[in-house]
Amino acid sequence: MKMNFRKTTLTLAFLGLMTVLASAQEAAGAVKHEKTLMDLFREGGWVMYPITICSVAMIWFIVDGVIRTSAGKLYPVDHVHQLRELFKRGDYVGAYAFAKTAGSPVADVVRAGVAFTPDGKTMTEEAILSEITRIQAELKGRSSYLSVIGVCTPMIGLTGTVTGMMKAFEKLGSSGVGDPSKLAEAIGEVLVATASGLFIAIPAFMSYYLLANRINKGIHDITEIATGLFRAFPYDEVAGRKVGDEEIYAGKPDWNAAAADQPQA
Repeated sequence: MKMNFRKTTLTLAFLGLMTVLASAQEAAGAVKHEKTLMDLFREGGWVMYPITICSVAMIWFIVDGVIRTSAGKLYPVDHVHQLRELFKRGDYVGAYAFAKTAGSPVADVVRAGVAFTPDGKTMTEEAILSEITRIQAELKGRSSYLSVIGVCTPMIGLTGTVTGMMKAFEKLGSSGVGDPSKLAEAIGEVLVATASGLFIAIPAFMSYYLLANRINKGIHDITEIATGLFRAFPYDEVAGRKVGDEEIYAGKPDWNAAAADQPQA
């Protein structure tokens, strides 16, 4: 009895082990092979190449925009401090020379304003506003490429999807329905292009609007700094003097030269 019980127990244990191994093999066979990024890249087709280029360009414009709109680039603390000290001493020639070589947007704004101070308050304010507008247009012009990428990448992905669907249905028309799973697989593959385009477009648009807010804040801060420097500027005392080395193109009228250019009767 004991021997039979042992044999029965060993047999049941062996059968249970074989059942577990069979179940494990079935589960392993049922697990689908996960696709890598390279597999998805190949499935997306030719449109993945321009989408990849757009993704690299998007990262470059985001990093470049964040750096250019930072406070350290727009109005460095040492530049603002030096300009304020020169204005307190009334050394406007020195302020112009420093601003010309500083190379920051706030220094460019101050340089433009100081150069026009001999022409009065109105001309100075117009020069400051013109320089601020130029800086703002330059920053927004660079960040606008993110908007272009956000618009173009979904269209590129959609183009790849349409061409891929055309090929899939062409195979279907030539070989018949056959196995519907192959058609579903082909459709799933071509949709990779559209998904990739959206994957690039969404962060591009988000970054574009975030950079626009950073640009507006930076321009507002530069305007406040320039307004504070020129708040009590002595325009009357510098009127008629040459503060900077900006070239003046409008000279005194030469009526004799104008008369000489007229044809003789």
